[in-house]
Formats: sequence, C-alpha cells, structure tokens
Amino acid sequence: MSLFLRVVFSFTMFGDLFEEEYSTVSNNQYGKGKKLKTKALEPPAPREFTNLSGIRNQGGTCYLNSLLQTLHFTPEFREALFSLGPEELGLFEDKDKPDAKVRIIPLQLQRLFAQLLLLDQEAASTTDLTDSFGWTSNEEMRQHDVQELNRILFSALETSLVGTSGHDLINRLYHGTIVNQIVCKECKNVSERQEDFLDLTVAVKNVSGLEDALWNMYVEEEVFDCDNLYHCGTCDRLVKAAKSAKLRKLPPFLTVSLLRFNFDFVKCERYKETSCYTFPLRINLKPFCEQSELDDLEYIYDLFSVIIHKGGCYGGHYHVYIKDVDHLGNWQFQEEKSKPDVNLKDLQSEEEIDHPLIILKAILLEEENNLIPVDQLGQKLLKKIGISWNKKYRKQHGPLRKFLQLHSQIFLLSSDESTVRLLKNSSLQAESDFQRNDQQIFKMLPPESPGLNNSISCPHWFDINDSKVQPIREKDIEQQFQGKESAYMLFYRKSQLQRPPEARANPRYGVPCHLLNEMDAANIELQTKRAECDSANNTFELHLHLGPQYHFFNGALHPVVSQTESVWDLTFDKRKTLGDLRQSIFQLLEFWEGDMILSVAKLVPAGLHIYQSLGGDELTLCETEIADGEDIFVWNGVEVGGVHIQTGIDCEPLLLNVLHLDTSRDGEKCCQVIESPHVFPANAEVGTVLTALAIPAGVIFINSAGCPGGEGWTAIPKEDMRKTFREQGLRNGSSILIQDSHDDNSLLTKEEKWVTSMNEIDWLHVKNLCQLESEEKQVKISATVNTMVFDIRIKAIKELKLMKELADNSCLRPIDRNGKLLCPVPDSYTLKEAELKMGSSLGLCLGKAPSSSQLFLFFAMGSDVQPGTEMEIIVEETISVRDCLKLMLKKSGLQDSFIGDAWHLRKMDWCYEAGEPLCEEDATLKELLICSGDTLLLIEGQLPPLGFLKVPIWWYQLQGPSGHWESHQDQTNCTSSWGRVWRATSSQGASGNEPAQVSLLYLGDIEISEDATLAELKSQAMTLPPFLEFGVPFPAHLRAWTVERKRPGRLLRTDRQPLREYKLGRRIEICLEPLQKGENLGPQDVLLRTQVRIPGERTYTPALDLVWNAAQGGTAGSLRQRVADFYCLPVEKIEIAKYFPEKFEWLPISSWNQQITKRKKKKKQDYLQGAPYYLKDGDTIGVKNLLIDDDDDFSTIRDDTGKEKQKQRALGRRKSQEALHEQSTYILSSAETPARPRAPETSLSIHVGSFR
Repeated sequence: MSLFLRVVFSFTMFGDLFEEEYSTVSNNQYGKGKKLKTKALEPPAPREFTNLSGIRNQGGTCYLNSLLQTLHFTPEFREALFSLGPEELGLFEDKDKPDAKVRIIPLQLQRLFAQLLLLDQEAASTTDLTDSFGWTSNEEMRQHDVQELNRILFSALETSLVGTSGHDLINRLYHGTIVNQIVCKECKNVSERQEDFLDLTVAVKNVSGLEDALWNMYVEEEVFDCDNLYHCGTCDRLVKAAKSAKLRKLPPFLTVSLLRFNFDFVKCERYKETSCYTFPLRINLKPFCEQSELDDLEYIYDLFSVIIHKGGCYGGHYHVYIKDVDHLGNWQFQEEKSKPDVNLKDLQSEEEIDHPLIILKAILLEEENNLIPVDQLGQKLLKKIGISWNKKYRKQHGPLRKFLQLHSQIFLLSSDESTVRLLKNSSLQAESDFQRNDQQIFKMLPPESPGLNNSISCPHWFDINDSKVQPIREKDIEQQFQGKESAYMLFYRKSQLQRPPEARANPRYGVPCHLLNEMDAANIELQTKRAECDSANNTFELHLHLGPQYHFFNGALHPVVSQTESVWDLTFDKRKTLGDLRQSIFQLLEFWEGDMILSVAKLVPAGLHIYQSLGGDELTLCETEIADGEDIFVWNGVEVGGVHIQTGIDCEPLLLNVLHLDTSRDGEKCCQVIESPHVFPANAEVGTVLTALAIPAGVIFINSAGCPGGEGWTAIPKEDMRKTFREQGLRNGSSILIQDSHDDNSLLTKEEKWVTSMNEIDWLHVKNLCQLESEEKQVKISATVNTMVFDIRIKAIKELKLMKELADNSCLRPIDRNGKLLCPVPDSYTLKEAELKMGSSLGLCLGKAPSSSQLFLFFAMGSDVQPGTEMEIIVEETISVRDCLKLMLKKSGLQDSFIGDAWHLRKMDWCYEAGEPLCEEDATLKELLICSGDTLLLIEGQLPPLGFLKVPIWWYQLQGPSGHWESHQDQTNCTSSWGRVWRATSSQGASGNEPAQVSLLYLGDIEISEDATLAELKSQAMTLPPFLEFGVPFPAHLRAWTVERKRPGRLLRTDRQPLREYKLGRRIEICLEPLQKGENLGPQDVLLRTQVRIPGERTYTPALDLVWNAAQGGTAGSLRQRVADFYCLPVEKIEIAKYFPEKFEWLPISSWNQQITKRKKKKKQDYLQGAPYYLKDGDTIGVKNLLIDDDDDFSTIRDDTGKEKQKQRALGRRKSQEALHEQSTYILSSAETPARPRAPETSLSIHVGSFR
C-alpha cells in the first residue's frame, strides 16, 4: 500500500494575488437565421511566428504557467529531467497498479516540456500535470502566489525523485548557503551559523534596487553596543559585537524573490510596493561572498527570466519575460531587417502591372520584414494601381488568397492564412511564365538580410503571457522596475554555463527517443485533425425546399405530402459560388425542367414564406450572406402549384387570433365567444378581417399582447381601417376582437376591460420585524388594490399574535428584492395609491409612519456607500437644509464637527453615487423637491462659491496594445505629435477598475466661473503643475470630454461657448485629450473611433478618428460609405459594427436591416443616433474587410473574458443576495460601512507519493 505525503506551505498573508485576464467563451450573432457553431472539437491552433508554445490558463493558473516556462527555458534543468528514463521513473501505463511506484509528477513534467519543445500547437495544457498534483477543479481556479509555488514544487520534486539518479537535481542546480557571523569586539571570537537556501528573499521597501538590497544584507554590519550588547560565550559577559552575513556557496542558478507585498500596521491593510526597484542584466556577486579569491567569472550571473505581477495585493495576473538561451524561437523585429531598394515606381509599363506576381512581390518588398497581413495586401494593391484584385485579376487568377496558395514557392502564408511573407529563395523557384519579369526584381534582393545575422548574437527575449508569446527587446525589461505591473521574481544563471553548439536552435536536443516518437505521432494526428476541421468549418448545411412538393394554402406555403419528402438537407462548401450550388442542385434533381430560382425562405407560424431571391452566380456563398442552416426554396420564381406567390418581408403572413360571437344554427348571435386563427398578409388592410369573416360592418378592437384576457383593447377608427396590419403594430400571435355593429351585446365594459369572472383578490406577505417574539414570522394577508394599508397592518398584528399596543406604534415598510427596507407606507393609502403590487413583501416595524407633512429620509457619511448601510431619519418637510444637516450630524455622533462649512449635503442619484449638492442652505427640503425615501449624503468639505464650479481635470489619451500612450489621429504612424510617450499609470483619485484601453490620469482641480468659456477652462487647466510635462502648445490642441462612469462621455465642442450653456451641473469632471492640430467640429459631426479587424486573430488595429457628418443622412448606408471612403475600400466589401463596452458586445450596422425598418415605419425614419445603436461621439466602430475576412464574428478574446466575468459576478451577486435574504431576520441601520469582502485564503499543496 502506497503512503502519501502532503507538502504544504501555508501562505496566509497574501493569499489571492492574481486572476486570469482572458477566457474564450461566447460569440454573439446578429441577423436572421444565423447559428452559432461550436468549436469545442477543433484542434488547437498551430504555433505563431515566434515558433514557441505558450501554456493555456485553466482559470487561475497564470502563476503556474510563468514558473513552468522559466523551468522549461532552463536547459540544464530540462535536460536533467529528460535524463531520467522509464526504468527510474516508471511508466504511465502502470500508474494504477497497486504495487507499482510510478513517479507521476516528473513524468508529466517531461511530457509537458516535450510538448513545449516539439508539439505544433499554440499553447500546451497543464491539466494532466495539475491532476498529478492532486488538484481539483476548484484548486485550478483558485489563485496563489508564484513564490510559494516555487518552494512547494521543488519540495514535491525532491520527494518524487528520492531513490533515483536525479535525487539531488534541485540541490545541484539551485542550492546555496549563507553564513551568519557574530564577531566579539573583545576576544575576537567568531560565532557562526550556516543557512541553506533555494531562493533569496530580498526587501523592496525603502531600497533602490537589487544590488542595494544585497549590500544591506551581505556587506553592512549590525553593531551591538550601548543598550544592545551581545553575550559572548568565551568572555562570559555582555560585550560589543558585530553581526554580518555572507554568501558562502553560490548555486549555478540563483532565484531572487522580491518582497513587494507588505502589511500596513497603522491602516491594518495589505498593500503592494510599486516604487522603482532596479535590477541588472548582469550582476557580480563577489562583494557579497565570503570567499573572494576565485576567478571573477565565478561570481558573474546573467539574468534569464523575470516573472512579472500585474495588479494589486488582492488580485492580478502573472506573465514572464524569458531569455531564449538555446535560440529555439523566432526572434525578429521589422526594423531589424534591411529594406530592399525597390518600389512600385519602377513598375511603369502596363505589361508589368498585368502580371499579379510582379505587383504583389513589389508590394511585399516594400514592407519591412517582407511580411504583411493579407487584408492590407489587398488594400495596398488597390491604392497603388487604382483597382481592386477582384476587378483586375479574380476572373483570370481566382481569389487573392487562393492565388497566394498556388504560388507557395514564392509566397508563404501563415497557418491561419492571415499574413503572407515573401520567401527569400523565391527567385530560384519562380514560375517560368513570369521568369523574365521576375528577374528585374529578384536582382535587387540581397542574398541574406544582415539583420538576421546580427540577431544570432543578440539576446533573444520573449514575453510569455499564458497562451501568447511575443518577442521583446532587452531594454523592455526596464519597464518592469516599478508600477502595478512590475518584477516579482528574478532568475539568474552563471555566465560560465555554456551550451553545446548542437543544442542551438535544435528543440529535439536531449529529448528521449520515446518522447520524440510520441510528439512526432501527435503532430501527424494534429495535421490530420486540422485538415478535417478546415473542411468542416468551410461547409454548412442548407435545407432545400422543393417547389413542386409545395402548395399555397391559408396564406403560406405548405408541403403537399410531408415535410420529410419536401425538404432535402444538403451539405455544401461555402467557398463555392452560387452557380456551383445551382449546378449541384440540377444534378440532384434530374427531373427539373425550366428555370431554377433559389430564394431565401423562412418558416413562420403560418407556414413557409419566401423573402428574397439569390442572384449573382459568380459570388461565393459567403458573399451572398447565406447562413448555416438557411432554408432555400427551389422554384421557377413565379408560381407554385399554379398560384402566383408574393415574396418579401412586406407581405409576410401573420397568424392572428380572431375573437367574435358565435352564430347559432338559426343564424342568431350566441353569447359564447369563439377564438379562431386566421392568416393575413402583413401589407393587407385591417378591414379585410371583416370580409374574411363575412361580417358586413363592425368594429375591430386590437390587443397586441395576444391575450384575450388582457386589458387595454383599442378600437380602430374608421379612417384607419385602410391601414395595414404592420402599420397597426400587429404581429404573429396578436389578438383581434370583432364586434358586429348591429349587435347589442357588447363584449367589453365601458372601461374597455375584458369581462371575466376571475377573482381579483390577491395576497401580500407581511414579516414580523418588530424584534418581538411571535409564533409566526410571516403571514399571508388577502387584499385587493383598494384595501387600506391600515387594515392590512391591523390584520397582520392579529395573525402574528402580537401585542395590541403595536397598533399605535408600528408601520408597514416594503421590502425590495435585495432585502432592504424602504420608506414606511402611510396608513391612509390604498394599495393602489401606495403602488404596492400583489405578492409583495412588507415588514411590520416599530415606529410610526411619517405624517403627510413629514419626510422619511435615508442618509449616510461619505460618497462610498454600500447598499443597506444607510441611517434613517424623519424630519419636517419645512426644515431647512442647514438644520437638517445638523440633525443628521448629531444622529451620526458628529454634532461637534459642524464648524462653519466643514460639511455639506448631496442627494444620491439613481446610480448610487453622490449627485448635486444642496447649495441653498436656507431653503426648505420641500422647496428643493426632496421626497420621502430619498437618500442624502453627508460630504466633508466646503462647497465652491455660488456661480463657480470646482472641476476635477483628467488627462485622457488612447492606450496602445502594449500599454503605452499613443495618438489615434496619425493614420501613418500613430505617434504623438510632440514626441512624448506616456505610460498608463494610476494616480491618486484615478480608478484602477476601468475598461481596457481607457485610462484617465488625474491632474488636479480648478475653480472656474460658470460664465467662463471652454477655452478659458482649457487655459486654466494647462496651468496645473502635472500638465506642464505634456508639452501641449495651445488650448486649441486639446479636446474636452465630460467624465461619465470613469470614461469619456459627452464631447464639448465650441471653445467660445460659456460653461453655463453646457448645463454641466456642479459635480462635473472634465478630461482633456491631446490633438496634433486644432479641430472645428460642427453640431452634426459625430466623432467615431474606427478599428480594423485583423483576420484570424480576434483583435483590431489601433483606433483612428473618423468624423462623420450625420446631417447628410444619419443612416447606416451613409456611415458605411464614409468608412469605406476613409479606408479606400469598396462599400459592398466592408462590414461595420458598434461596440458596447459595458456589455462587451458588437452590434452589426446593416443597411439592409435598416431598409426593412423604414418600410415597417414609413413615417418615422430609423437613424443610427436612435435605437438600437444610439451612436454618439467617442463610440468605437469595428471595420471588417470582406475581401480577406469572411468571419461573421466581431468579438475579441477580451470580450469573451468580460462576458464570462459578468456572468460570474451576476451569479455571485445572486447567490449572496439569496443567502442574505434567507439568513436575515431583520434589518438594522448602521453608520459603519462593512469591510470589503475578500475571498477565503487557503494553503497551496501538492500531493506526492512516498518513494523512500
């Protein structure tokens, strides 16, 4: 029986330090008939251009991924682990055998390292490894500290390797010793104690850098004198002494842990030390060592890994900067490759432009690194020769991407076909058809780029962030010296450690044969799966409805025999053309004669309806916007079964419920109401209902709710009888009531309510919250909308069997869905007057309800108020603001704090934030429209003088993907006009919880008159001390926005307009955005941020400003044309969508959808600045180039992450509210704000079998 040890390191101070930054979840689809294809069975993506593999995050394992990558890029550790064969570690197949000793953790590490080296996948999985740790799914989602993991993993490995040749692997590579000495000043006796270490822990607080910290630890001496003497064993008395420490033995690999997390004992809270802390790329440890007579090279260490923590002490994310010692990755930067001296100006003749190889190669040669995204290649071709690929070359050479694939000896497409590179040896393999023309270009190509030769000797650094790997420069490490994203662990290796030449750029070096064979087989399997997946992803299923098998009946098309015989399911390649589809259907239907028209159809409640016919046989199915699972009707385009068929959304059949009095056998009207379904075209007149029912004259009532028992029937006037069903707002399931004009029996009451015999009595739930014992905690009281609140209260007291005295000293208070008690309800109100719904919960509480001249108010201290923590007070509505403030301060225990203008009141707005201040202190609450149930906030501080505004000023500049500030106006290089690059930082007053790519830097407050102009506000803001560093030349070079929800909100346009006319309010905040030059936006101009989607990468290019004049037509077509002109693309070859950052959703903007809306409501045109887009200044517009991107999805990985986090937060809130609702027996008001809840702290452990 195998014994198990549990290696545990309790990390109780800084438990949860990181969280996952992304996940892959959802893909919203907009539009008719589109289905979401699951991608769960897709094989993993191949490696990107770096040729290195990342590690997938299991939900909270970024700390584990960073450490594993560091160990993987420690070749000596990796190869030492590979040297242990199955004879020592055992076999995976034997792990479940009772007597077998299989060292599962080293085996899983071996396999993971082999996958990282050899398996062609973007990211490896650590699921098997964490399973070998004994971790559950909860442990993989829980967050821990990487320094803690480093010690626990090494301990687990040591335990796993006991009894093998690798038993000393950890000690051999990482073990060092420190000697602590105390020297007596009297007898010179030396007392020493030796300590072992696997990593050095160094201080960060009040230390400038690593060398400074090591100097304090291993050079500075601590002197014992005066009141702090040392007891010498030799002298046997208290003497003066000196204490010091030195490094006695240095390991080959030195690990340094930085103590960035501390505890503030004054504030009793944790915090992260973000001050500047430098560390060298090469360090000499000789001054810190006990023995210094060795060669200097013995003390030289080179940095090769930096684990970085981003965030605070309660959450964040880990990633790692790693030096590629063996040059396994592809480390290249565009500017490091030489630029050939060739451009398109050399291609002047018509003959050269007619050859696509010539023009494409010339474009690629102009690009640095000879690399370009395929979508940009099509755009540059259009820009250079003035005509698109489709119009110039497609007919002869096919689509652009297919042409590049056919010439694979010249062009190299990436695995996802998003980028293309020009091969260096393409001149030797060019096709003979283009050989003569190619020579004039290839002669200009250098034999090899000098940038690559130089890069071999350069240090190759990569940023590995879970699945993503990208090259970085050595100088980028300096950015991790300080800030919320800063270095957390450092890894050094002895500079004397040299790698064998055969290991350079050879990932197979040192890998055991059995793992080589396993990885080779896995790569072959991956290639097969990718080929199958590519075929599956490019096919979709169509439902073919055959016209001869249908007949027109009751307003719609229906199968003659059965649905099975009338519908054929066809799987087809969506890259093929509509003509190919038509030809395939011809071959399937051998009996077909005459024309064949393919139309998009849809199943509606009435049956099958045809919407539009498909045209353009040369278009691919993707270009025709046919969706997966689309219904296609195959017919002659005119009639079905001899009946002429109307098509389009205008005549869509509606299935309506028609109610009317039944007719007896004698022809007389009965009192029984019958309901029957009828189908009418949407563009038919409403009066046709009477014709269909053979009623010569009558009154038509409509109830769009489709419920015959509902209220609110509306009679249609005679003049509106000629309106269509759609114009009347009727839809499928709507109800119509027919009243014969000659019938005296009315089906409606005078109040136009449906006559029913339903019992209108309902129930209310009353809870005992009087803090008095009773047999029942809750009772159910029957009531109607006209029942008095007093009657309900008295009945509840009786049924709860409480004291009769409560009748004079109690009240009923509604309880909202969060369990909060609301304002008491006056006894004199009916339920209808009190706006109480049946089924509501009320609390029976002590105390009288306020009278008609009193106000019941909630109030709280400060602006950061948690729901449910407010205090309560009843005051007269005629009390002044000043007296009300005094009463609230007194009830809060701060009556002595009311000195001068030390406090003021603000009304809480609907966002649960501090709203407008109550400036008129002598005004009454009634005059200021303060109502019962309002919440007032006591805010410390003096209000600005009347007529002046106190405006916080923020600095706002778009953030690039790397976190640097960059200008979004310059379409060429996207750099700031005054050459200053700013890091996104968080300052006092700035929120660190804002959406990505929007960061505001707090500059300070200014006081300014409401009569001042916007230009004067900008000028005054430029006098703030932080502003001087930005180098803005003039106020006209600033764009002003209001700040709403910690994001830029409304754009303030006219510099000469007084601030009062903007109606900003007294709690306004302004952010200023830099411009390269002044701008003059008109009142109808809309400023939009446009971003082009990068195919295959689920990301976008940096944002560019686009000004759209909505006065020329604020429609989707107008915006699409403006975007197409801006990016020099055909308007029919783009798709655009608006981004909603709060929901992490993209809403496509389609001209076709809008035209439908216009037909639906002819009198009211649908503008983009209305529902559902509400387009405004600063909105982000995503642009998709259909020439090279046929993906229906606009979303990014960040959107998936945001949606998943929103779901988790909503689930967490729901669970906490349910728990609070169940546990709470009464609600007490309190002035104390509860502390911020933290996740429970747990220890990290790895389960290891016993092999001793």
